[in-house]
Order: sequence, then C-alpha cells, then structure tokens
Amino acid sequence: MLRSVAVIAMQEVAVFELGVLCELFGYDRTPEGLPHYDFALCSVDGGPVPTHSGFAVAPSHDLTPAETADLVAVVPNDIQQAPAEVIDVLRRAHERGAWVMSVCTGAFALGEAGLLDDRRCTTHWRHTDRLAARFPRAKVDPGVLYVADGTVLTSAGTAAAIDCGLALIREEQGSAVAAQIARRMVVPPHRDGGQAQFIETPMPTVSCETMQPLLTHLLETLDREHTVETMADLVHMAPRTFARRFRAETGATPHDWLTGQRVLLARRLLEETDLSVDAIADRAGFGSAQTLRHHFGQRLSTTPQGYRGTFKAKS
Repeated sequence: MLRSVAVIAMQEVAVFELGVLCELFGYDRTPEGLPHYDFALCSVDGGPVPTHSGFAVAPSHDLTPAETADLVAVVPNDIQQAPAEVIDVLRRAHERGAWVMSVCTGAFALGEAGLLDDRRCTTHWRHTDRLAARFPRAKVDPGVLYVADGTVLTSAGTAAAIDCGLALIREEQGSAVAAQIARRMVVPPHRDGGQAQFIETPMPTVSCETMQPLLTHLLETLDREHTVETMADLVHMAPRTFARRFRAETGATPHDWLTGQRVLLARRLLEETDLSVDAIADRAGFGSAQTLRHHFGQRLSTTPQGYRGTFKAKS
C-alpha cells in the first residue's frame, strides 16, 4: 500500500510539476476520509533549491526519506545532470521494490540510474528524441501521456503528471480514492496513458461548449444505446461532422469515449456494490456480461470478477 512519498527536487526545479506532486501526495485530505501520505520534499543536502522561475524552494529533508519511501519521484530540472547521490538513491529504491516516478524531463535522471534500460518510457514530446539518443536501450514512446513498466513510472510534460499520479493512486488504493482526489483537484476526465488506465472523475471538461450538454446527457444515460447517428441528432449535426468535432474536443471517437465511461461506471459498481456482473453490464450499457468481460480484458487485462476481488477487498 502506498503510504510514504519522497519527492526529489534538483537545481532549476520546474515549479508546476513540483506543485503537482505536492498537491497529489502532500496535501492532507484525511478530514475527507482520504488516505494520508507521509510526504517529504527532499534535496541532496536538505538545503534550498533554485527553481527555473527565479525563486528558491526550501525542502525540509535531505535524501534520507527516499531510502525508505514507497514512492520516490523526480521533478524535472531542465535536463541537467543528476547528482550522483540522486542516481544512487533511485537505484536503491528500485532494487527494494519501491515505485519510482519521473515527471517530464525527470526521466533523464531515471535513465542515468539505468532504470529505463529495456523499458517502455516517455517524457515531454519536445525531448523524446533526445531521451532516446542518450539512452538507446530505453523504449521511448513519444505518443503517450504516461507509461507504467513494472514499478517504473514516466510521464510526459506538465499536466500529464496528474494523470500519472492518479493512475498510481488508483492502482494502489482503487478508483474511488483516485476519483475523490481528482474531484478535489478539479481536473479533467481520464486520459489514456499508454497502459489504458482510466481514472474516474466528474463531468468531463472539453475545449469548448459544443459537446458539454451532450456529454452530460451521455453520462446520465450510459445504460441506453447510443450510436453516432443518435448522438449527432442530439447536437443537430451530420454524423460525419459530429464524429470529427467530438474527436477534436474530447480526444477520442464517440465509441471509444462511451466505452471508456462505461468501463469506469462498471468499475465503480464492482467496487462499491454487490450487484451481479450481469446487472452491472446492464446498468453500464454493455448489454451482456460477455461484452463487459470483453472490454475489461481489452482495457484492463483482467475480468470483472478479478477486478472486484482486488479492489472491493481493499475498500
């Protein structure tokens, strides 16, 4: 279970990405019934660290908490060489089975520690070619938001760290906890991160208002049949125009978006209710348990029963 988190800040640390990790793991949400993380912001010597925005942050710890933390995360620092102390602590964290996570160009520190060798990984799209050239054994994927390969997590730039962190929380503590944290952070809906991990969140945020009423309607009627034609009629568009606009605003095809939301609903029902798989398939709009099992296998590499056995037991 994820209980302790050590975030390593190096020279010229990126402020936004550091803030994301502090918000995900360093904010006390226990009054709301959410888990507490023993959070430590670390620097090599425990002293202040300059940011790339012209001011300094003052960590309270040296690297000692990173020796025992369940998660050790590295914040980007404009691709400067990571200190030897950081490389060593990352190697030891991985060797003892801890989660190791990089945000944006923090992946270069993982590469220096040898943790990207023969692993899928990613970083900000502007730096994927450089990452691949510097670490030729790394399997760099420039087209994803985040990758989980074993206990090594790498995420793309800026806000992708939110998706990656929520994916880890869902993996360790279930989608209900991840969804509650997402709501508190007011973040957009799940985004496919390379491992098809979908994080449950409130009503999707889109880039303009065209689809907002439709998305609300779809989320409220997932148990009903929806086709491109029926959805297009609701927004008074031709089907082809609707399909193009939907993808432009949500980043997914109508069918893929609906399937993802139905899987999310089914996951929540498996975690929080004792409904049968058949009943959940009906309520989520899959029509049959066989179809539900198919999509669970495609997206989550498990069965509904297996998922319930894992996450309902944790609740």
